[in-house]
Amino acid sequence: MDEELWELSVERTHCQGSGVCVSLAPGHFTLRDGRADPVQRLVEAEEAILEAAETCPMEAVFVRGSTSGRQLAPPE
Repeated sequence: MDEELWELSVERTHCQGSGVCVSLAPGHFTLRDGRADPVQRLVEAEEAILEAAETCPMEAVFVRGSTSGRQLAPPE
């Protein structure tokens, strides 16, 4: 990946609160009111974050390049 920072977001209307993202990337996601939220919006690149987005059963977790806005996960 050529992006320096990644932007994390969760589509809370699609999130079912399974906690998969929290389990796979605990320092980056948390559950709030039964739904996932990023701990920080901008983060340094880390493979566990991509895995969390790609494993989300509702495809509610998104990772984008902070500069390009290109969606890195889940695959489009």
